[in-house]
Amino acid sequence: MLKVQVDKLHTLTGHNQSVYALQPSSKLNVVFSAAGDGMVAMWDLEQPESGHLVARLSNSIYALHFHQPSNLLIAGHNYDGIHLLDWEERKEVGSLQLTGAAIFDIQSLGQYLFIATGDGTLIKVDCRSLTIVGTKQLLSQKSARTIAVNAHTGEVAVGYSDHFIRVYSADDLSLIREWRAHQNSVFTLRYDAAGTRLFSGSRDARLKAWNVQSKYGLQQEVIAHLYAINHLDLSPDGKHFVTCSMDRSVKVWGTDEMRLLKVIDRARHAGHGTSVNKVLWTSFHQQLLSASDDRTISVWNINFENDLL
Repeated sequence: MLKVQVDKLHTLTGHNQSVYALQPSSKLNVVFSAAGDGMVAMWDLEQPESGHLVARLSNSIYALHFHQPSNLLIAGHNYDGIHLLDWEERKEVGSLQLTGAAIFDIQSLGQYLFIATGDGTLIKVDCRSLTIVGTKQLLSQKSARTIAVNAHTGEVAVGYSDHFIRVYSADDLSLIREWRAHQNSVFTLRYDAAGTRLFSGSRDARLKAWNVQSKYGLQQEVIAHLYAINHLDLSPDGKHFVTCSMDRSVKVWGTDEMRLLKVIDRARHAGHGTSVNKVLWTSFHQQLLSASDDRTISVWNINFENDLL
């Protein structure tokens, strides 16, 4: 039987409001965070005692994306647009006004960014030219909350506050498939490494897996948390994933069977005292990061051992 050992390594402090975003970088030990205070911070996991300010924007930042092809950070500046940040020089190198709504998620495929907004719009942007090359808006204007990109199939899945998941072509944003996936807002989506399963988490506290190869048929469903599932992330090897919730907990799961392996919370592991908004499972010694409304980022060591007894 698999045993999971969890140890809290560090608590990263410096943000003045809820932390909403975590992102990796091109360096295994360097990660980024963004918060309601408009600050984008950089952290070195080898020396986690203090962070460094990358940028300070005037409004909250819900969405942050590390764009690997350009080595730039893309910050979604609420009620404005996106800002391109050179994190090594700690300066802004470009911006694009997009929307008067909140920006909830940013993902990418090659040179193109896909941006989800609070007025129900999916926006495709060419990162090189900083131009809008496509938009898709719901007539209902229900919020687009989360995006997952399937590089294997060229599909972009978007979760909405109308409880639907809609899958679009990455090329022209044409609708491929849509279905009512949950009983409440879809807050998080993630394809597995092979692009054969889509995981979804919702405000209804349910975790679901959808089979991409069978027209996104429901494969598994679990009542995973007490309250809304805010985010999920896969381990670097794809064998496990984590969810985080408004119920203040982080949970570790086995990917294949969606079996719960460990609960990380305040009582057992000195976890967060308020909603956990984002998780990031890094490749730096497999360390896990969690960000919360309590304005802190926790760094965890997750160790898997086979119990032969």
